[in-house]
Amino acid sequence: MNITKFGHCCLLLDINGTKIVTDPGSFTTAQNELHEINIILITHEHQDHFHVESVKQMLENNPGATVVTNSAVGALLEKERIASTCVGDGQRAEINGITIEGFGKDHAPIYGEMGQCENTAYMVAEKFYFPGDNFHVCGKPVEVLALPVSGPWMKMGDAIDFAKQVNATKAFGVHDGMIMPFFRGFVGNALKMFVPNTEYVTIPDGETREF
Repeated sequence: MNITKFGHCCLLLDINGTKIVTDPGSFTTAQNELHEINIILITHEHQDHFHVESVKQMLENNPGATVVTNSAVGALLEKERIASTCVGDGQRAEINGITIEGFGKDHAPIYGEMGQCENTAYMVAEKFYFPGDNFHVCGKPVEVLALPVSGPWMKMGDAIDFAKQVNATKAFGVHDGMIMPFFRGFVGNALKMFVPNTEYVTIPDGETREF
């Protein structure tokens, strides 16, 4: 599996030639230029994860791509006359021979009802776990974890505790679009210190790593 990080939570996964883009939100634009994409995977409706104009552009460039998301985002897409495959909590689908399984229902709390929506974490190809904006533990072995490391709904200790619980073989930071690049090294060092069983890998924006 090769993973390219465009920024924040927008990633390009290449799994044996099947190409998956995650959370094409408003923090990034590189996804709008991509071709030969098979799957667009969206965890929830917040704009930093789901920018409808970006999805439209991606589908124009990749008319055969399948959008996979939960029922809440699916309803928003339906208003735009965009079809999607619903994979919510406890559901799964197989597309291009790749299994996608959904876990969890809720966005992590910020304060009161602020920002609450349906959030689905996804296990992709039985190896890559992409939680969106929650720390829902899937209860399955995880080879590669996309670990949220910053946001109004979390603190660093939450990320460390989640990484310990998941106990993935490898992890890298996401949801870091609001962190200055020079500070991301501190995040990585903290994970290496407190979660030694997981190899923490840094992926700078625009770069690719093989897992």
